[in-house]
Amino acid sequence: MLIGKNIDLRKVEVYDAAFILSLRLDPELNQHISKVENNLAKQEEWIRKYKLDDKEHYFIIQNKKEEPIGTIRIYDTKEDCFCWGSWIVKPEARMYASLESVVLLYDYAFFNLGFNYTRFDVRKKNEKALNFYLRFGAIIVDEDEQDLFMIYRKTDFIARQGEYLDSINRISEQCNNILLYQNVIKR
Repeated sequence: MLIGKNIDLRKVEVYDAAFILSLRLDPELNQHISKVENNLAKQEEWIRKYKLDDKEHYFIIQNKKEEPIGTIRIYDTKEDCFCWGSWIVKPEARMYASLESVVLLYDYAFFNLGFNYTRFDVRKKNEKALNFYLRFGAIIVDEDEQDLFMIYRKTDFIARQGEYLDSINRISEQCNNILLYQNVIKR
């Protein structure tokens, strides 16, 4: 398990199939990802097969109450590079989980798995994700009609790690203030 300030990443298990399928079938969340069939048995089988591959790492993003709020995955690993995706975060958790889930994934991939850079693609129409990646420091290296192909280097992560942690702390403080405000209103 990868432990963060507001969230944790834990390895996907077969019992997560229904949750994953619910995310992937949600029309609000699946606009920019590959389509899947509404078939729980197939999702469970896919997870069983995935778990046999030690080069892939599929995580459930969970809050500190251990409630699943999203997914993120490392796949298509090469010598010093990995691809990542399957990144879906429930809308109500995006404020505190988006940045931190990526930081946890990069930290794990760069320092535990020893990769030097990541490559990934983003749909051109997925403006929110594209803006996130660019703000994070990713570089566009190619494109086709539908996608932009990007890379992000370990050296860039190291250089900006303090900035990311400061942002996560600020977000955590904002979330705590919102919760305090909501509790006062409920009284």
